[in-house]
Amino acid sequence: MPDTQSVAVPETAEIRFEDFGLSAEILRALSDQGYIHPTPIQAQAIPIVLQGRDVMGAAQTGTGKTAGFALPIIQTLLPQASSSASPARHPVRALILTPTRELADQVAENVKAYSRHTPLRSAVVYGGIDMAPQTAALRAGVEILVATPGRLLDHVQQKTLNLGQTQILVLDEADRMLDMGFLPDLQRIINLLPKERQSLMFSATFSPEIKRLASTFLNNPLMIEVARSNATADRVTQTVYKVADEDKRDSVVHIIKGRALKQILVFSNTKIGASRLARVLEQEGIKATAIHGDKSQGERMAALEAFKNGSVDVLVATDVAARGLDIAELPCVINYDLPYNAEDYVHRIGRTGRAGASGDAISLCTDKDIRLLADIEKMIKHKFEVEPLQGFVGGRQAGHSRRSEEGGAYQRGAGAGGESGGGSSRSGSRGSRSGGDSNRSSGDSSRSTGDSSRSSGDSTYAPAARPVPRGPRAEKVDPWFLKPYEPTATPETKVEPATESASGASGKQPKKAALLGGLTRR
Repeated sequence: MPDTQSVAVPETAEIRFEDFGLSAEILRALSDQGYIHPTPIQAQAIPIVLQGRDVMGAAQTGTGKTAGFALPIIQTLLPQASSSASPARHPVRALILTPTRELADQVAENVKAYSRHTPLRSAVVYGGIDMAPQTAALRAGVEILVATPGRLLDHVQQKTLNLGQTQILVLDEADRMLDMGFLPDLQRIINLLPKERQSLMFSATFSPEIKRLASTFLNNPLMIEVARSNATADRVTQTVYKVADEDKRDSVVHIIKGRALKQILVFSNTKIGASRLARVLEQEGIKATAIHGDKSQGERMAALEAFKNGSVDVLVATDVAARGLDIAELPCVINYDLPYNAEDYVHRIGRTGRAGASGDAISLCTDKDIRLLADIEKMIKHKFEVEPLQGFVGGRQAGHSRRSEEGGAYQRGAGAGGESGGGSSRSGSRGSRSGGDSNRSSGDSSRSTGDSSRSSGDSTYAPAARPVPRGPRAEKVDPWFLKPYEPTATPETKVEPATESASGASGKQPKKAALLGGLTRR
């Protein structure tokens, strides 16, 4: 079992990066970034990593875990840094593994920024893009390599990468990296590394199963926890709204427009659900795009860049984007679907409220999500008060008209929608329409003219809003349209004698045969 260091940490405002004995080059890079005081996880991890100890670091998402291992790695490798152009002088000495391409790219950017004033070289390799530029960078020599497991093994198989001199292994977002899906690739990579090495694991969550699995390749690790295990950020306001399943998309539109939110991250459990929600938001006049595993790497990076620079207001994502994305001043995260894995909830809402900022985390809960909500409450040890969505009654947004169509404005009700082409109502089953009101029946349910209540068996539904009454028609109805339907008499079909048709057919046969070359000319 790993040792656990006490959570008690001196106030980080009293600690400066100079106190860790970091080199002048690193301090200069930190000054360029505007960093003076470390975060709690950095204050705990940096001295221990510099001592060469194996570490399991648990901290809330957005607290600076990347600098917690990147800075001591750069400091450790500096004595071996070389300005020589020879690739042999730049072997891979530190390997950082991440579960997703986006996180790998972000970690690589941070490492490059921290080591910009040193001779150390860094590179990143991940799937979804051409291997040729990555191969060229690896053959030129790199000391710090950030990679996803699959693409790393591709380069090992192509013999463009040698891990025989690796001194430090880092597993970022280790709980997902040690998931059963990543375990075979991870074991293959570990077998390629030297036995004598330093291993570090950093993540926001550590389940007991993950801790037992980590003990198989970590050497007497030191457990650092600067926050309660599986905790959420204190500055994030968490809200859960109860909505009907068919009203979830309209609810997201209502929340975004009602609060005039900008730069919102919305999570969906499925790829097709993310794409559909993004299309609905676009139809509502909200600039949105989707990011998920079916998108190419170029499309995913373009979507993230558009979201970061403000060209897109809403990014709808699956959990592929939940891990490690650092978006400055992200004000709100919406869980369109509650995650199947309760630990993913911590990572999702960790996208907001980063680095001491405040944020909102809004979750939509339907009747079939009760079990998922209970799992989340059990894990984070917090009981939610499920609230109704204010200003959103029966599937209709108060004062918000739906998108226009050729025939008029379309409004959706709680099972029925008003249509402006004459005050008629739509029914999911069967309905009759008149000029000003509608009657609708379903099984034993009945609805009288002008009344919006309905019953099905013994259940009673809340009355929906009545359609807006229309004025009298400007033109009189032609009496012809009021006449009852009278079928027209079927005209008699003349049948030609068989002899004529036969003769006609026989007369055409020689012509066809001659055209096909079947008859000889006389």
